[in-house]
Amino acid sequence: MSPALPRLTRRRTLQGSVALAVVCGLLLWWLLPAGETTPTGRLTFSTGVKTGVYQRYGELLKGALARDLPGVSIELRTSEGSQENLARVASGEADFTIATADAVAKYQQEGRPGAGRLRGCARLYDDYVQLVVGQGSLVRTPGDLRGLRVGVGQDGSGVRIIAERVLSAAGLDPAEDITPVSAGIDTMPGLLERGELDAFFWSGGLPTGALQKLSGRTAVRLIPLDEDLIDRVHNAGEATRYYRSAVVPADAYPLIMGGSVQVETLAVTNLLVTTADADPELTESLTRAVIDSRDRIGGEVHPAQLVDLRTAIYTDPLELHDGARRYYRSAKP
Repeated sequence: MSPALPRLTRRRTLQGSVALAVVCGLLLWWLLPAGETTPTGRLTFSTGVKTGVYQRYGELLKGALARDLPGVSIELRTSEGSQENLARVASGEADFTIATADAVAKYQQEGRPGAGRLRGCARLYDDYVQLVVGQGSLVRTPGDLRGLRVGVGQDGSGVRIIAERVLSAAGLDPAEDITPVSAGIDTMPGLLERGELDAFFWSGGLPTGALQKLSGRTAVRLIPLDEDLIDRVHNAGEATRYYRSAVVPADAYPLIMGGSVQVETLAVTNLLVTTADADPELTESLTRAVIDSRDRIGGEVHPAQLVDLRTAIYTDPLELHDGARRYYRSAKP
């Protein structure tokens, strides 16, 4: 009888091991969410000029995504701004981008290639229009820019759209009544400082680092855009409904405004944009990372602090992407 005992023990040991493996497998299956995987691959994110808020936001978001989506390789591509960003995403040159709502509406209304494929992921933060002149300038209103050299943003930027609309609302022909200078926030402050510009338009989050640095080197002012002017901007057409009256708070640029004066202006919302073809799982994960990284990014890019889960879902004029919608449903309290 004794020779049979070891074989019986081995058989029971084997059976016990199999049973344990089955139990562990069932437990693992129970604990892990069904169908949940981590996205992999690569994506291209179109940003903006090198010294602008879009680029810095993109750099910090890339860092956040590296932690949250380690299987996804992210390439950042600088651009002239919203208009070029939309064209890149619509054509497939980029997967995600940031663009202002008015630029999106213009792209749609003009029936540009791929406009019907564009989708929103999140409402991010507002851009504020900032019309900058030297401290000693005689300019007090946009109408005073007649005959002057004015930076109006690059051809593919959202700044260009807003600058032309503000100038038109002020009774000026943007092509004839000023000398328009095509330049971005990376070069306009230097041009103004050297006397090669009399004024420039910028539309960006508050504060914009390039303006902070400019104010530390030379005395400048912000020109108010009052409600009457904004009403005239709104009369220009449907896309202008995305502008709202706002103020640049006194503490945004202490060296420009002395920390005690706020300036009337207009603001427009920025949207995180992709296309209907974007992978829903990746889009859901990226939208989650944008919301979750708000405080980390906001520590360096102040406008990002204003990203809010309660309002991020409102991506008008874009339809919400299915993946982003899935995230908002899961995050709903």
